[in-house]
Amino acid sequence: MKYISKTVWVLSLVSLFTDIASEMLYPILPIYLKSIGYSILFIGILEGITEVVAGYGKGYFGHLSDVTDKRVPFVRLGYAMSAISKPLLGIGQAPFVVLFSRILDRIGKGVRTGARDAILSSEATPTTKARVFGFHRAMDTLGAVLGPSIALIYLYFHPQDYIFLFYLAFLPGIIAIGFTFFLKERTTQSIQTNLTEGKNSLFSFLSYWKKSNSNYRKLVVGLLVFAFWNSSDVFLILRSKEVGLDDHQVIGIYIFYNLVYALFSYPLGVFADKIGLKKMFLLGLGIYALVYLLMGLVQNPILILLAFFLYGVYAAATEGISKAWISNVIPNNETATGIGMYTGLQSISSFFASLVAGSLWFLFGAPVTFIVTGVVAILVFLYFFKVKIGEESKV
Repeated sequence: MKYISKTVWVLSLVSLFTDIASEMLYPILPIYLKSIGYSILFIGILEGITEVVAGYGKGYFGHLSDVTDKRVPFVRLGYAMSAISKPLLGIGQAPFVVLFSRILDRIGKGVRTGARDAILSSEATPTTKARVFGFHRAMDTLGAVLGPSIALIYLYFHPQDYIFLFYLAFLPGIIAIGFTFFLKERTTQSIQTNLTEGKNSLFSFLSYWKKSNSNYRKLVVGLLVFAFWNSSDVFLILRSKEVGLDDHQVIGIYIFYNLVYALFSYPLGVFADKIGLKKMFLLGLGIYALVYLLMGLVQNPILILLAFFLYGVYAAATEGISKAWISNVIPNNETATGIGMYTGLQSISSFFASLVAGSLWFLFGAPVTFIVTGVVAILVFLYFFKVKIGEESKV
């Protein structure tokens, strides 16, 4: 833990409490929406729209963070917006209320992501990036264990009483905002010229693609092809429900997945710093393909449990690793733009992924949805296996 600074701890605690709030609601939201009459296709479209909003925000505000040489204000505002969005879900069942709440939450994520990840990157060296991002992911995902656990306990005593949880989720969100006031701004003392030249328009962050180096472009191309088929975890939750698990079991298996994710994130980050980020990411992709093939082919609850265990290992081997990898192939003072643009396009790709998954499920059923996604993951694995991408950053 000697590589984990005070700033990394603070950001990790902020993410911990924010995820307690978010994940208290995430596994029950699709179940709740379905219980009040919304179709799986609507849920897929809702998730897709909110991801597009988050995607644009990640790109725009990440670029703005680099241009203004500021990090903390974006982090603080972003987490505040997400906290405020939680109780709005309890106000009503109308589609525009649900949509507004989800969009506000995703805008908050867009505002904070690039700036937060740039701070994390600045707190590490190229040889410790994976463990720093891994530690942050571990704490973030611990919130995804505690949040659903709170929901599970509450629903045990109050079955199908979802509304109160929307209000309860506001409390950890407020705690998260409080921790952001322990962050101190540390300027880079140098703003990259090629980020500030020309007009700073609403879509100026997209121009970074031409200005970035070839390693960044090769890496992001592969990641985005994968993202285009990597649909929302909502579909994994719905698949578990379809094979016969009840609400408590579905939430329980989701908690189990996040526990595995949290426990493996830091150790796999340390291991990735030793063996190379590419090798670890390939391992994660291979596991992902196996998970989706299993989810498409099996009906046994025990095998579904195994699939969620492997899914947790996949997430630990790829989520933080991909950001660490990106931050190692671009200049330090372009980190928020580089990660922001990637995560932005990733979110937009997720819109299409959720739309495609919802459509495939609606037309052909769950097995086809998961098997097709698993095959695409194998193709992306082969791309990364063949393409040479460096890992060294150049300041």
